[in-house]
Amino acid sequence: MRHARGYRRLNRTHEHRKALWANMAGSLIEHEQIKTTLPKAKELRPIIEKMITLAKRGDLHARRQAAAQLKQDKHVAKLFEILGPRYKDRQGGYVRVLKAGFRYGDMAPMAIIEFVERDVNAKGAADLARLDAEAAAD
Repeated sequence: MRHARGYRRLNRTHEHRKALWANMAGSLIEHEQIKTTLPKAKELRPIIEKMITLAKRGDLHARRQAAAQLKQDKHVAKLFEILGPRYKDRQGGYVRVLKAGFRYGDMAPMAIIEFVERDVNAKGAADLARLDAEAAAD
């Protein structure tokens, strides 16, 4: 029987999984769309849904709970200032998982996880800004 076995371990330790979800959730918040393996995307969905629910609450305790899980202040700021108000009237279902074929090297099933009403310009915007700053410094 599979009682009390409610998540995928992904062949990682608890600490590794915790860091993995913090990094993946931060990347999804920053870029609003990421490509990963299908099992990771399916496990990330409830984590992000709970983060958006915290952002919709918007109080100090919710912000501290999100900061404890996300680890980077810029991700927490975007979550509470942009994503929380964006989904204020939505009752759930903030992200979608789309299957994206198989990875060439090991045939792992791939998926794209993205916010439902995402900002198309957010993907890679931080990387472009960093490159522009480096070019201006030279």
